[in-house]
Amino acid sequence: MSFENFYSMGLKTDLLQMIDEKGFEKPTPIQVKSIPIAMAGLDLMGQAQTGTGKTASFGIPILNRVIKGEGLQALVLCPTRELAVQVTEEISSLSRRMRIQVLAIYGGQSIELQLRSLRRNPEIIVGTPGRLMDHMNRGTISLSPLKYVVLDEADEMLDMGFLPDIQKILSQCPRERQTFLFSATLPDEVRELGTKFMKQPEIILIESPERTVPEIEQYYYQVNSRRKIETLCRIIDAQQPPISLIFCRTKRNADELARVLTSRGYNADALHGDMSQRERDHVMHGFRQGNTKILVATDLAARGLDIELVTHVFNFDIPEDLDSYIHRVGRTGRAGRSGIAITLVEPTQIRLLRMIERHTGKRIERALLPTLAEAVEKRQDLLLERVRQASAEPGDVCLSLAEKLMQQGDPEKMLAAALKLLIDEEPDFEMAELPESDDSMAHLELPAGRLQGIHPRQLLEFIATHTSLSPQRVGDIEINRNSTFVEVPMDYIHEVYEAFEKYRRTQKNKTRPARFPKENRKIMVNHGGR
Repeated sequence: MSFENFYSMGLKTDLLQMIDEKGFEKPTPIQVKSIPIAMAGLDLMGQAQTGTGKTASFGIPILNRVIKGEGLQALVLCPTRELAVQVTEEISSLSRRMRIQVLAIYGGQSIELQLRSLRRNPEIIVGTPGRLMDHMNRGTISLSPLKYVVLDEADEMLDMGFLPDIQKILSQCPRERQTFLFSATLPDEVRELGTKFMKQPEIILIESPERTVPEIEQYYYQVNSRRKIETLCRIIDAQQPPISLIFCRTKRNADELARVLTSRGYNADALHGDMSQRERDHVMHGFRQGNTKILVATDLAARGLDIELVTHVFNFDIPEDLDSYIHRVGRTGRAGRSGIAITLVEPTQIRLLRMIERHTGKRIERALLPTLAEAVEKRQDLLLERVRQASAEPGDVCLSLAEKLMQQGDPEKMLAAALKLLIDEEPDFEMAELPESDDSMAHLELPAGRLQGIHPRQLLEFIATHTSLSPQRVGDIEINRNSTFVEVPMDYIHEVYEAFEKYRRTQKNKTRPARFPKENRKIMVNHGGR
């Protein structure tokens, strides 16, 4: 049976209202295949990349069954703090009308804060293996009431060395439960885990189309989530795109962004699935004729659009589906023309950006946010160029008017006044003070702790020796019995992970338990007494 929309899936009214409020227009391929299986009470193993909508694939059927006030019923295991927070926010937003409590449990956060939250008896816990094991050992979390268990990014958790922890966690879950496993790949190790701890799981494979990206310039700006619109306006001021297409994830976001841009003086309009065909035709006619310079659209609304003159594509929101990035970018650079694709990336979305790069096989370069002075200079240059081009064939009427102006006052002042009238037609510049970069930090969970010989000084020496990150930029370090949490800048997440994973692989086949190396390189740093 094919499900074209969420209303055909037998979901609760409150859940459907939240899906609609979030602006989800149509289920993604992984949602179409997995939600009906989950609703039927079956275990499932899904191969899908981050960014394909898989959180809703398990979050929606779980929320449809969870009962308010009956304590812990569902557990979601994630490899990293960042993903745990992201999953928690997504499920919480879907459950708002149902008042289901969703709690994130991860290292690097106060254990006392988590204990207070646990006393409120959340229905769903989203956690990382290390911190969950800590709570289990303390007796502050019992898995015996669970009805649903999710392993999210299973291959990544296994690559990071969490297999023993996951096996122990699953062995303490009730036998009569429903289990979901999602993974970017399904290697033998992941399949064996599913065979051992799942009941004849249905396997779902989401095939990606051919991964191609047009030969266009691709950049990203790292932005503060609270200054996202101001940042977009600054970039538009500096780039001065002739015709641009801006993508938002939801219909609500598209409407709101188009409204804000219009109120700021930009020539913008919105296009999304809630509009009638007549409204859509009217918007598209204005865009094709050049009367509308900026079109703010959702993925579904933009499918099938063939507008050759689009010079810039902006990803205001990183796409829900990784393949959507390819489709979005393909809207510019048509018919051999040059094109530019710009993505706004919040600090917590760097990981998703790297996945898009791997998915497309192309590097997306980071650009520094233009200054106000650069935006002013760009607009002035374009204004002068417009005047120079118009001077080639000014027309008899304009020549006659210019002659009269020259006779009525100082020629220089008259020309300046004419230019002022042209400038006044442009939107005001974005004047906000915007930071050039955001050095937000991420907490990484490493599957080794005191028992494996990790100490703060040695960890700093290891990072300095095996990555390009300087010790001075490493933040908090929390070393537990079998796990360690280290705070590093967002841009270095994958580099630190890869260094640690490479070391772990070299130790994997040794007969004696691996001890963390004592590096020869000595580093003198002050880390608050660590």
